[in-house]
Amino acid sequence: MSYYITTPIYYTNDVPHIGHAYTTIACDISARYNKINNEDVHFLSGTDEHGQKVEKAAKEANIDPIKFVDKLSMNFEKLIPNLGCEINDFVRTTEQRHINAAQALWNKLFEKNHIYLSNYEGWYSVRDEAFYQESELNKIDGKYITKDGSPVDWVKEESYFFKLSEWQDRLIDYYQKNHPIYPESRYNEVLSFVKGGLKDLSISRTTFNWGIPVPNNKDHVMYVWIDALCNYLTSIGYPDINNHKFKKFWPAIHVVGKDILRFHAVYWPAFLMAAELDPPKKIFAHGWWTNEGQKISKSLGNVIDPYEIIDKYGLDQTRYFLFREVPFGNDGNFSKKSIATRVNADLSNNYGNLIQRISTFIVKNCDSKISPSSNFIDEDNRLIEFIKKVTEKYFDHMNNMRISMAIEEVMNLLSEANAYVNSQAPWKLKSDDPERMKVTLFLVLNIVIKSSIMLFPIIPKSSTKALSFFNMKKDQISFNNLSTLITSEIKINNPEPLFPRIE
Repeated sequence: MSYYITTPIYYTNDVPHIGHAYTTIACDISARYNKINNEDVHFLSGTDEHGQKVEKAAKEANIDPIKFVDKLSMNFEKLIPNLGCEINDFVRTTEQRHINAAQALWNKLFEKNHIYLSNYEGWYSVRDEAFYQESELNKIDGKYITKDGSPVDWVKEESYFFKLSEWQDRLIDYYQKNHPIYPESRYNEVLSFVKGGLKDLSISRTTFNWGIPVPNNKDHVMYVWIDALCNYLTSIGYPDINNHKFKKFWPAIHVVGKDILRFHAVYWPAFLMAAELDPPKKIFAHGWWTNEGQKISKSLGNVIDPYEIIDKYGLDQTRYFLFREVPFGNDGNFSKKSIATRVNADLSNNYGNLIQRISTFIVKNCDSKISPSSNFIDEDNRLIEFIKKVTEKYFDHMNNMRISMAIEEVMNLLSEANAYVNSQAPWKLKSDDPERMKVTLFLVLNIVIKSSIMLFPIIPKSSTKALSFFNMKKDQISFNNLSTLITSEIKINNPEPLFPRIE
């Protein structure tokens, strides 16, 4: 089985922020989960380096566009390992392999008579690299702006058009048969937009030069969104659709911010179907972040630097907070108080403290090992059944990118384990009933190990360290037999504190 997941193509007109980190980590979590689930994973990220906005920013900085994007692209690529993410490929849209792929896609659409030359006249946002109908705009002080506050200009120029209007019925059929867009609110939003009617899409520009030339007409460059979206094909060898990688991995799963959902859920599937390629398997759209309840903006000086957050709170702590705190798809709020509260309650107390006190107890009182047992009483059987229910829910949530809900199930399991330890009191059983003590410790160790495996996609470094206390190596981490009890002796190494409290 294969699994292909992509981040958005990050736009190189600024430095990375918390939104970029959030999306990349989301993809990494899903990629790691599927690897453990025995899938062959291809995880792609990359940068979108063309367009009028980049050209303008480079000019203002008095730098050649290619040198400008070289520096900014490097910032995005460097961020990925610092987020604890492991990608398979990073595609820059200025690479020759990508230029070849984008021009091949254009030629395919042109040959199939899906593109024509005409004139464009309408509202265009340079900031968003997007066209807008007047009905989608607000008029303030006599000027039109987008709902998100981006200024728009009236543009008139010669342009190639993609016959988007012809794909309305095919798109609706694709949505209704496959239900590919998540969460449900975004699915309904896209479906409603398409049912409202589609107009042909302008897909070339003549007013700037920083872009991929349109084949056979060098006066035009490709519209940034047909260029950039092709990045997902570039990584797996397009236009050679018969190569092993393409056959194995396409179609992809895209994770994007809600602000670029239309490009991925409307334009992109139409381009693909017109080029006789399968549309995306799934498209997940997440929300935006605020900072201490405030909208994030450079003018307010409250942009969240992911490096600063990781340096202050820790990598796994940051990864955990971002995906525990907010249901994927919703808007989220970053606050110092919230991250401290969440990390201390969940990771330090519920998870880390349980590992520490149980492992230390076994090292001191059980010669650092516990053997399997089947001598269970009713309380044990209820706990065993709870393990099975949690693992079932965990798989369902993770398969559908409901990461916060998957984490919640694991935390519920750890809470049950802590309550079980307190009720069974192995420190009392040590003298009263040593065999019963070993049974309780065996069950708790099962929960700790299984919880660590389930948390691995989210907090890989800490989970790997936790599992090393039980003589498990990273390459041994697997979902096989997750819902059943361990059948071999569990040996304990001297545990170390995992999560120091955040004060």
